Amino acid sequence: MNAKRKIIIDCDPGIDDTLALMLALSSPELEVIGITVVCGNVPTDIGAENALKVLKFMGRLDIPVYCGEEAPLKRDYISAQDTHGMDGLGESNYPAVTETRAKKDAVNFLINTLKTQKNVSIIAVGPLTNIAKALQKNREVFKNLDEFISMGGSFKSHGNCSPVAEYNYWCDPDAARYVYENLPKKIHMVGLDVTRKIVLTPNILEYMQILDKEKGGFIKKITRFYYDFHWKYERVIGCVINDPLAVAYFINRELCSGFDSYTTVETEGISIGQSVTDSMDFWKKEPNSHVLTEVNQKEFMTMFLNRVFGEDEQEIRKILLQIM
Repeated sequence: MNAKRKIIIDCDPGIDDTLALMLALSSPELEVIGITVVCGNVPTDIGAENALKVLKFMGRLDIPVYCGEEAPLKRDYISAQDTHGMDGLGESNYPAVTETRAKKDAVNFLINTLKTQKNVSIIAVGPLTNIAKALQKNREVFKNLDEFISMGGSFKSHGNCSPVAEYNYWCDPDAARYVYENLPKKIHMVGLDVTRKIVLTPNILEYMQILDKEKGGFIKKITRFYYDFHWKYERVIGCVINDPLAVAYFINRELCSGFDSYTTVETEGISIGQSVTDSMDFWKKEPNSHVLTEVNQKEFMTMFLNRVFGEDEQEIRKILLQIM
């Protein structure tokens, strides 16, 4: 059996961040060695509390949570609490965790981990402020990084908080640009072109509750607010769950396909936060990103239901033929 791959999840929980954490914690290939939290969907302290709530629900309070940056590098902070609820978990109001607390200084945790441990990857499913700060402080240690996955940006899809921008990069465009232009590893960009196709529909949510009443009920409770938001603003019956795809893609590259290119991020004007991918090689720059464009939605959902709910893959595929 192959050794587990060590990962740090940098996140801003967040409803879909919560589902990403559930998938990662349920996947035998992964060893989550830490969770770093950044301001994004919710302020950092709320996000850290939500990470602890998920860890408690999953029986994994042994994993440390670190609070990171509380504001973007330059622009004013704008949360996504209109999308995720004031508590970040769809106004579910789960009680605070009392057994342990989040630690301080996510940036130094990132640096020290990369300095002292080999073969560590980062899956970033929030704004890239923590990563940019760590890069600014010690770029050299990032040469030890195994892989870097970023849920953010878009290639040809429209934005989700402006006509052209995806929220994570729009929230802190300066950090996103800095990471793309300075990270000494290729960035796997899991953007809206693929994540927008991952929809948790009412039928799938009902199936989850049949498979496991407790986990299905937890997901139903935190996504109700998300459902209402998606119907009101996008006329989607269900909710788009962006972040779990970044974890699933890290585990199985066959879920998605894309291409290598040079990417940067706009930091000003009406296109602030837009990821600009030079797919036609106008700039003649070395590719710094692998940009995903296609996804197998059914195989993603098969993985999620198999890992989180323990159902047999073949049985899941039979049911998904009925409900997807």
